[in-house]
Amino acid sequence: MNTAAICTIGDEILIGQVVDTNTSAIARALNLTGIKVVRDISISDNRDDIYNSLDELLSLYDIVITTGGLGPTKDDITKKVLYELSGSDEWVMNEQQLDVVRKVLTVRGIEMSDINRDQALVPSSCDVIVNEIGTAPCMAFRFPKEKYPHSPVLYSLPGVPFEAVALIPKVIDDISSHFQLDKITHKSICTFGIAESTLAKTIAAWEDALPADMHLAYLPHPLNGVTLRLSIYGEDNEVALDESIERTSLRRIDEAFDQLRPVLGDAIYGEGEDTLASLIAGKLTEEGCTLSVAESCTGGRIASIFTSLPGASRFFQGSVTSYSNEVKENILKVPHEIILQHGAVSGQCALAMAEGVKEALKTDYAIATTGIAGPDGGTPEKPVGTVWIAIAYPDPANPAASLAEAHRFRFSGTRAVNIERFSANALNLLRKKLL
Repeated sequence: MNTAAICTIGDEILIGQVVDTNTSAIARALNLTGIKVVRDISISDNRDDIYNSLDELLSLYDIVITTGGLGPTKDDITKKVLYELSGSDEWVMNEQQLDVVRKVLTVRGIEMSDINRDQALVPSSCDVIVNEIGTAPCMAFRFPKEKYPHSPVLYSLPGVPFEAVALIPKVIDDISSHFQLDKITHKSICTFGIAESTLAKTIAAWEDALPADMHLAYLPHPLNGVTLRLSIYGEDNEVALDESIERTSLRRIDEAFDQLRPVLGDAIYGEGEDTLASLIAGKLTEEGCTLSVAESCTGGRIASIFTSLPGASRFFQGSVTSYSNEVKENILKVPHEIILQHGAVSGQCALAMAEGVKEALKTDYAIATTGIAGPDGGTPEKPVGTVWIAIAYPDPANPAASLAEAHRFRFSGTRAVNIERFSANALNLLRKKLL
């Protein structure tokens, strides 16, 4: 099976100024193509670091993809290092990329300079994959067996995320035309409500019984729970059943997951790219129902999750961030007596908030959260990490009437982590109520 490494170049990544999203996009595309990504690294804008790192990666892997270090400023030195590493003997102007540079600068109202023109100047030993939306091209360097034990290819992409993402399909086309590709089969199921360590213990017997060529990965996410991914790599993707019937890899994975479903029950909520929010959105849209949210401790996070989904306006009516008691009482009509007797962080207050926003925004369903995200504000009775979540919903026996229920959770984490956990568990409660 062909292997690949991804290398991001730039001090801005190493100091945490920029979040690297290019690696995940590249790795996803390579895996779907049948290339196994076995390593990714980030290195500084330093000649020796770039040269030595890429030289090592090329000696180990069939495909190396770099991103970054191709800009017009003096600290972008990747192209010069690639000129040296590839043994190029001259610089050549790529006219196609130069035309794009002219168009980009014209649209931006910028006059062409030598620095801009040099963006289209490339080492003679590379093949150019034209960047249609930026000034720096993608360069493909094909190395002979005389230099490395095999014949690796290095692709150098610009670091600007939207430019890199736009070039990935062209890189994949080039890889497909130069490599014999194997099949990689992945499939995932999504779980929520079981901690990763508990989940591993729960499914240990099932995991131990998996075939040797089937690999399990645990992929935890603070908002969407733990995804379980099964993968089969390589050419032996079809095996015999009863020595006569051949099953595809995907069917084999489906059968393995079918054995797991009774073990995990409703902790499984979806497959593949499903999220709690997308599942809720689909169900509400399908039933023609609407949703509103009243948030205190989550501060609008739940509303943000839903409004980030395409088509959210079909089901999401709006939200009230009722951070203060005055807003809870005046906007959501939470009775003052509830605040006095039980406090804002209570099941009674959460229920009143859910019913209040449901009535105010005239929705079928409502979520409410009230809690203590921290780091301050906790008490022995209500420590930091305490949250009450309420769900208001139609009465199945009388859809014109409304019911509501509240649940208490306790977590331990930073303020940001607690807010994510509060929000995720609110989504999961609504998911269970809907399904």
